[in-house]
Amino acid sequence: MTSLKDITRSRDARIKPVTELAARLSRELQGEVLFDQASRGRYSTDASIYQVTPVGVVIPRHQDDLKLALDIARDAHVPVLARGAGTSQCGQTVGEALVIDNTRWLNKVVEFDAEARTVVVEPGIVLDHLNAWLKPHGLWYPVDVSTSAQCTIGGMAGNNSCGSRSIRYGNMVHNVLGIDAWLADGSGASFGFIDELGDEHKARHLAERVKAIAERVDPQIREHFPKVLRRVGGYNLDIFNCQNPKPYDQDGRVNLAHLLVGSEGTLGVSRRIKLSLSPLPEHKVLGVVNFPTFYQAMDVTQHIVTLDPTAVELVDRTMIELSLENPAFRPVIEKALIGKPEAILLVEFAGQDRDAQLESLERLNALLADLGLPGCVVDMPEPAEQKALWNVRKAGLNIMMSMKGDGKPVSFIEDCAVPLEHLAEYTDKLTEVFHRYGTEGTWYAHASVGTLHVRPILDMRRDGAEKMREIAEQASALVREYKGAYSGEHGDGLCRGEWVAWQFGSTVNDAFKEVKQLFDPENLFNPGKIVDTPKMDDERYFRFPSSYQTIPLTPVFDWSPWDVKRDPLTGEQSAPGTGGDATQGLAMAVEMCNNNGHCRKFDAGTMCPSYRITKDEQHLTRGRANTLRLVLSGQLGDEGLASDDVKEALDLCVSCKGCKRDCPTGVDMAKFKIEAHTARARAKGLSWRDRMVGEMPRYAPWASRFSGLLGAAERVPFVSRQVKKALGLAQQRSFPRFSGNFLAERHGQVALAPREVLLFVDTFNNYMESDNARAAKRVLEKAGYRVHLNVKPGERPLCCGRTYLSAGQFDKAKAEAKRSLDHLMPFVERGVVIVGLEPSCLLSMRDEFLQYGFGDAARRLSESALLFEEFLVKAHEAGELPLDLKPVEHSRAMLHGHCHQKAFDALRPVEQVLSWIPGLDVETIESSCCGMAGSFGYEAEHYDASMKMAELSLLPAIREADDDAVLVADGTSCRHQIHDGSGREAVHVARLLERALA
Repeated sequence: MTSLKDITRSRDARIKPVTELAARLSRELQGEVLFDQASRGRYSTDASIYQVTPVGVVIPRHQDDLKLALDIARDAHVPVLARGAGTSQCGQTVGEALVIDNTRWLNKVVEFDAEARTVVVEPGIVLDHLNAWLKPHGLWYPVDVSTSAQCTIGGMAGNNSCGSRSIRYGNMVHNVLGIDAWLADGSGASFGFIDELGDEHKARHLAERVKAIAERVDPQIREHFPKVLRRVGGYNLDIFNCQNPKPYDQDGRVNLAHLLVGSEGTLGVSRRIKLSLSPLPEHKVLGVVNFPTFYQAMDVTQHIVTLDPTAVELVDRTMIELSLENPAFRPVIEKALIGKPEAILLVEFAGQDRDAQLESLERLNALLADLGLPGCVVDMPEPAEQKALWNVRKAGLNIMMSMKGDGKPVSFIEDCAVPLEHLAEYTDKLTEVFHRYGTEGTWYAHASVGTLHVRPILDMRRDGAEKMREIAEQASALVREYKGAYSGEHGDGLCRGEWVAWQFGSTVNDAFKEVKQLFDPENLFNPGKIVDTPKMDDERYFRFPSSYQTIPLTPVFDWSPWDVKRDPLTGEQSAPGTGGDATQGLAMAVEMCNNNGHCRKFDAGTMCPSYRITKDEQHLTRGRANTLRLVLSGQLGDEGLASDDVKEALDLCVSCKGCKRDCPTGVDMAKFKIEAHTARARAKGLSWRDRMVGEMPRYAPWASRFSGLLGAAERVPFVSRQVKKALGLAQQRSFPRFSGNFLAERHGQVALAPREVLLFVDTFNNYMESDNARAAKRVLEKAGYRVHLNVKPGERPLCCGRTYLSAGQFDKAKAEAKRSLDHLMPFVERGVVIVGLEPSCLLSMRDEFLQYGFGDAARRLSESALLFEEFLVKAHEAGELPLDLKPVEHSRAMLHGHCHQKAFDALRPVEQVLSWIPGLDVETIESSCCGMAGSFGYEAEHYDASMKMAELSLLPAIREADDDAVLVADGTSCRHQIHDGSGREAVHVARLLERALA
């Protein structure tokens, strides 16, 4: 691989210093220019095993910026690397170059012709966004890759992406009509059908030169190019003879744009891409075929494809088990299973006639019965259940990477494609290879076209690289035996580049070098990819080289559950590590992020609100995880978690825990933020604002007692402004209103009842909105429960410690948690359920309490702690909730879920409880974080970000709501944000249920 240092040595007289390059780019571009160490570190990785620090990063604001950045880099003789979402499996999007990130601004639909079924787009547009734009027109772009929520069309073109439905629609190369690109010499050219290019056209000249090269090596092309649909290695020199099983164009015309497709940005930088669209199928049905053995699943695939499905996708036992461990995926995958299959195939049929698709589903069932497997198909004819299962399949890579510990499924032979008749035998022999090296592979993906994503479980910190080389060599021999393709979907990059010559032979490989020289004589476009590549196991480019180690520090949470060792062959997990490096478990938890970029999605779920408003990699879950990994490994200085880089990366994190649920590998950035905030507080001290936030449970009784005086101060503008300014609070916010002390009221004797419950009244519902606690107590008593409260005479009310955690005062938080645990355990031991009203407080008992090191007592408390609605639903299901409810004054309720409710799958019980109120129509607002997030929305520097988060979906939905609709939100912060942003009041579910009591 040509490094920047090598280029510098050879051109010392002409190269400008990097600092001058950064200065010129900053001076002349309107977009962002990032040359700081942390930003470069965040762009040094993709979803592969590699890490290469770029020279710098440019985020162009418009096409002129893109052209100017390329010109400036060329003047400085600095390589450039155009990058989309950074989802590459093979290292195509990392390199010692100036990275051009087109995703933030160069993402527009430029032209659209519904009649011709074509669209022209900029390279940074995301596939799902494009298809959402096309849907009203009854069209879609059918290269349906698993990363569709984040991958860009430019990246897909550079990679020649394929997707689950390629058996019906083909690969990227079959669906691209033209590419407008900037070339290495600074000129622009439009690549399309050669017979439409004028004689003076730049692309015409290049076409003639490339055609001459291809014709010269035509015999070798015919001999060495794999005869399978899934073949994406090298350059597409076969466009001139159309030897691919699915011709590039149905009429045989040659399109030079197809040479750029799959070129990994080594020949040109795309400005615009013209795509061929397909009619959107009106009806889909899905059959999930359960197999007792993996071999049977592979063997039967060749018969299933004769039924003309649109997709046949594999999910193996490992992926099934990991999906069952994920709370978001468990209920979905359970519906697809019959017993405990070793593998399942997702077989989809799609078209315009529903009856025809249902008949295909019947034929699938009959076929399996004829093959000796009757009753093995789960029919899924309805769209909702199909979509849910496809989402699990699309998360395949991330699910595989959710294995804890050093051993991870490693991507390097996952794209080998073989003819279907050999698929079962190939997978069987490759499994034998894995066993030979003491490991096992994880399998899933495109059975329909003979491309299975298989990743052996290896420890890249130890002997993984050596095993990777040996397994790759034996896998390549099998691919050659079965006349398949070594690179079947994910491209070459750093991982498979060295295998290009092996696959295509030296003559064709030399032809590839000629093409590269023709387009890019100075080797400035993504050097080291496809031609002149490094060895796949050159550890200079590894994210985890043998020299990798973490800096010494002592985490505050117990991260030992992540410090595990897993037997790669059996999958058996060792006991959590309890000794050794104190950072190991924390480092492994951070490294659960595999850089796939699932957190870049915008369409649904809670993750990630700060990225949604900034579109900045720094404020993305992946970007934050990368920052933490670089810090923990000493690559960003020696300050560790207390560093400014960490503070800046976590600055807009609202601790929503959206990543804990929506990230398939369960990255919990909220908990990492507690570690970082605590480290910084210990190193640099606490601000007055931090102290005020953390100590709220202590001063709340006094604030409540003198609430009139505080209210008067609020009404004096000068006093209010000065206090807010001194504390760093937003002037636009009103002070929280303290209005009572529910736990200090006289509640009389606890009523005797056959069943009992403890109502955990948090600081907010005790001192600020006491009516919520009164309502909850009344509802529970009306249901026949003896209600205990979380206070003893003469003692402070119990507290979960959440405010201390958010303010970096970990020790106080842990002390409060221990005080609560000690008080609650006698109730837990006699089977009393602990019921809470505020999601962030109650759910601390199911989350943070487990990592304080409290042992089995914390686990038992976590199993006994339920939110108010969760408890009511469980009691209802057990026949222990004799509530008689009447209609309320509202006919419609609009529900906003607290982020932690969503993260712990606790929103559905809220919907269910509201549905009990007669005549009440419940609508759940599809929203991310409300933006208040405890103290976040009060902080002056975060007010604007807070309101932008609220404006993503929550506030617009509320403004469109009828005046008589009741707004429901269980979170204290959510209710405050709704009030500030809309002027309307939201209520806790307990208040609404109290109104409905007959």
